[in-house]
Amino acid sequence: MAPRKEKTEKISADEAAATILNYLRKQNRPYSATDISANLHNKVTKAATAKILKDLHERNEIEGRNLQPMTDDYPIRPKSTNNSHKNPNDAVSPEALDAIDEKISELRTYTTNFLVTAKTLRGTLSSLNSSLTTADLIASVSALDAEKAEIQARLESLKAGKAKKVTKQEREAVEAEWNKWSRVSKKREKMSGEMWTLIVDFLPEEQDKGDVRESLGLDD
Repeated sequence: MAPRKEKTEKISADEAAATILNYLRKQNRPYSATDISANLHNKVTKAATAKILKDLHERNEIEGRNLQPMTDDYPIRPKSTNNSHKNPNDAVSPEALDAIDEKISELRTYTTNFLVTAKTLRGTLSSLNSSLTTADLIASVSALDAEKAEIQARLESLKAGKAKKVTKQEREAVEAEWNKWSRVSKKREKMSGEMWTLIVDFLPEEQDKGDVRESLGLDD
């Protein structure tokens, strides 16, 4: 005796349309009416599936293409819910996509450079905060302001002719004192040279002459 054929559950037309639409959205790939009917275990017949697909396509709920005219066997894929009203003329060209990619790459480079700069500035700020406190900076600024005021006061005094003038006698006395000590300095330099010559003759070869000269203060 032949096995009894399993009875297929009957569903209404609305349920059939909803079942097919949900199936297409879940699979998200093209299917023909024959494939859909078979994959749904014949809950919807091939003829009914083809009619439902045609109705869905006419209502712009799915996208489809009839590859075999005069038949009901054509691949169907669900239409994206986000792009159901998209104008084909709004499609982005490959050139525009390349330009967008280039801009994104450029912005990423800028971002990387800015992050490096920000890190450097944070390090500099941290170093400054650890070396000088706000109180120290205020004290330094105050000291510089006082020094500036003193220099400006002296400058204004010189411009006004309030500086003490040096007389001829005072200038001659200073020049005489300068000449006197210049002669003394030259004599000391000569004596230092003669003494060093005598000392070098008696120094051991292994002894550092520079250390000896420095210890004697001959260059002071």
